[in-house]
Amino acid sequence: MLVWSAVLMVCALLLAGCGTNFGTTDDGKQRYRWKMTVTTGSTSTWYLAAEKFAKDLDEETDGRITMKVFANERLSAGEATAGVEQLMDGAKDFSYNSPIIYAGVDPRFGAVTAPFVFDSVEDGQKALAGKGGDVYGDYLAERGVHLLGFGESGMRQLTNTHRPIHTPEDMKGMKFRIPGFGMYTDLYRGLGANPTTMPFGEVFTALQQGAIDGQENPIDVIYSANLQEVQPYLTLWNYSYDPLVLGINKDLYDSLTPEDQKLVSRLAGEANDFQIKKNRDGEEKLIAELADSGMEVNELSDEEKDAFRAKLGPIYSEYRKVWGPDMSQAFIPKGL
Repeated sequence: MLVWSAVLMVCALLLAGCGTNFGTTDDGKQRYRWKMTVTTGSTSTWYLAAEKFAKDLDEETDGRITMKVFANERLSAGEATAGVEQLMDGAKDFSYNSPIIYAGVDPRFGAVTAPFVFDSVEDGQKALAGKGGDVYGDYLAERGVHLLGFGESGMRQLTNTHRPIHTPEDMKGMKFRIPGFGMYTDLYRGLGANPTTMPFGEVFTALQQGAIDGQENPIDVIYSANLQEVQPYLTLWNYSYDPLVLGINKDLYDSLTPEDQKLVSRLAGEANDFQIKKNRDGEEKLIAELADSGMEVNELSDEEKDAFRAKLGPIYSEYRKVWGPDMSQAFIPKGL
């Protein structure tokens, strides 16, 4: 298994090799052939927005700039954190990734996804439109990524094999696949669950085989991964806001002409707007389809959410030190 994983990674690295410079046009403009990845599959809003971005680049430059989009982190053999590192290092050009994945490289990026901080996606988007977005852009630049704005995966929800979740006690002893960074590990342990990490591409099989009892993700991700086939219970608890970082390798962005920078930034913004609208407009329909497929859907009341929040006080105090003052002030209310 280790040998096969190594082979897959080598193949992915060969695919990822950036070939951004492809000569010039007759009027001296640089040609580009770019690569972009998303973590999710080809039916997700992430992928559809990335495809729109690629199509618009091609059309507005008459083919001078083209971009190929890869689903399921194909350029890093399904490893999302490795995919972010590729973007930082310049081994690929663009990506859509959750801040949770960036937090696997630098935990400061996890502040925006802290539990029960935002009541709605609109609240989270507002925070990113202000100081939070500026701080994110500065920290991404330190890591070799230029921020092209934010999409939105939505509020993260919970699925499991055994029972409806209404209280922390309902999670006790269950094994949940979580994102691979410290805050989520401490969070789920604080709620009495047994957290574990694995690449998202392995989650369906692990659930199918009973290696894990549940997982958490936004609705679009749950639906596009067909997790309803292996998870009978869905809990809508809106516990974590999950935006999407649309990033371009900073060295690549800095090398572009001002004209191309303006074009890329404009079309990226349009792709983000498209993705957010499609995600929000489609979420209620997807929840209904999940219910129609046989999932039992329960939505927590405000009082039930408060019971979870009450158990997580130590998370906020401990992780303020990790996030630092800029991220904490941008995203974490003073009362938490």
